[in-house]
Parts: sequence; C-alpha cells; structure tokens
Amino acid sequence: MSGGLSHVTVLLHEAVEALAIKPGGIYVDGTFGRGGHSARILEQLGGTGRLIALDKDPAAVAAGEKWGDARFQMVHRGFAHLAEVLREQGVARVDGILLDLGVSSPQLDEAARGFSFRFDAPLDMRMDVSSGMTAAQWLATVDESLLTEVIRDYGEERFAKQIARAVVAARAIEPIHTTRQLVELVSKAVRTREAGQNPATRTFQAIRIYLNQELEELARVLPECVTHLKTGGRLVVISFHSLEDRIVKHFMRDMSEGDKLPRNVPIRASEVPQGKLSLIGKAVRVGEAELRINPRARSAVMRVAERSDVA
Repeated sequence: MSGGLSHVTVLLHEAVEALAIKPGGIYVDGTFGRGGHSARILEQLGGTGRLIALDKDPAAVAAGEKWGDARFQMVHRGFAHLAEVLREQGVARVDGILLDLGVSSPQLDEAARGFSFRFDAPLDMRMDVSSGMTAAQWLATVDESLLTEVIRDYGEERFAKQIARAVVAARAIEPIHTTRQLVELVSKAVRTREAGQNPATRTFQAIRIYLNQELEELARVLPECVTHLKTGGRLVVISFHSLEDRIVKHFMRDMSEGDKLPRNVPIRASEVPQGKLSLIGKAVRVGEAELRINPRARSAVMRVAERSDVA
C-alpha cells in the first residue's frame, strides 16, 4: 500500500532489505501496485536475476507493462494464483516473495473506483474492475444477517447490526449506487466514533475486504509461498489490518514450530520435527519519519520468515 498522490511506497527499504536479494535470484512481487518495491528489487538484481510481478488491478498491470526490463515479467492475476503463474513461467522455486496487502493509494485516490468515502462516486470497490460483483450490486441483494456479519467481522464494527438494518431499509426505497449514499446511511446509524475517523471507515473496509476475498486469498497463498520458496528463501508480508496481520502472524509462528507431538513422547532431540520456516526478527512498524510523509502507513506491520528446511 502506498500513501498520497506522490505514491510513497510503505516500508520500501525495510521490505527489500528483508528479502536479502541475491543478484542472480528469482523473486516475486505479489502486489505490484505502482511498482515501488519492484523497482528497488530490480536495482539490486544482476543481469541474470528475475522478478515476476502480479496484480489483479488492470491499472497496475498497465503501469507495469510499460517497463522495458528483460528481467521483469508483469502478470495480470492476483497472488492467489501464485502457483499457476510460477508454473506458467517455468519456475519451481524462488528466492523471495513479497506481499504488500490492502488497497493502494492510486486506488483510494481515484474516485471512480469507489474505495473511498472522501468522494461521491459509484460504489464499485473491486480490485479487478474487469470481473466480479460491484459493491452496489452486492448491497442490492445481500441478506441483512450476512451484511451484519460482514461489517462486524471484517470491519470490527460494533454498530454492524444497525448499519445493516439501515441499508436494507434504504434500498427498499431507492437503490444504493454511490459512496455518498452509503456514507450518509452509516453516519446516521453509528452513534459514536473515534476522534478523527469517518463513521463509514470500518464499513467501507469490511465491504471491500469481503468482496475481494482478501482474507481468504491471503490464507490460501501463504502455504503456497512456503512450497515455492527455496531453502533460505524469504517471505516478507506487509499488513495494514489487524485481521490480516493475525493470519500472517499465526501462520509464520505455526510453520516455524513444526508438527506437534503428544506430550511426554520419548524421542531424541534430533528426531523432533522441525518447522519449515524460521522467523526473522520482530514485527516491523513504520517509523516517525515515514509517517510524517505518509500518514496512511500508520497501521502497517511487516513480518519476515525464511524457509529453513530442505526444499
């Protein structure tokens, strides 16, 4: 995720440093965005190195396809398709994978995408505008109980039930087509909100995460990342939401511990199952200097792990 119209890439130096780039290595940027991380990776790759970038957003893909670097391949697919993309590219294992989760600033700052409550625009919210259901289409038919569940679970919104009830009542009168309509509905249903936060923040976030299956795709791709890493290869994940970070944290921890054995089983230390990953350092957060330039990065958390078993 990046911040501001100038497109400031979050944790740029920290993320690429964590990948421990080998000049002749093969790397995957699973969330190209506008290419901040990819550009820095290419700077550190040698002539035989290779970088494969994925993104489901056609605008991001169009930006990447303009790059004239023989070491770089841009692919129009989300990271959930990592395994098939690598197979198509003739690559079995890679030296590093970077996932920079969430929505990018170009997506937030383009009103027509419908991600932001700052503009009055069509309710779209799709990462890939070439396929899938828009937020407006989903809100027109979703059951009130499911809407409540989505807003509560993905947005961690305590007024989820009231918001869902307001949406269902409003759509019976007229379709909810725009971001402004949704903002006004939510603002009336949310009685209190944290200082400085728009009442619609959590609801917009929840609908976006649900429609784009962000948590499900993350949970699906993490095991694929480990499968396709070489021994010593690094997995670097930057999260912007507590639910995302929880998935990443628990996955890396579990993969570092290996298979659990029953207590008191007599076994030699050398025979204790070892994990496939080793955790590298502690979780990294954005520093004050970067926050001054890019306030949207305030919730960013980066976690790093290395493939430690024999791939």
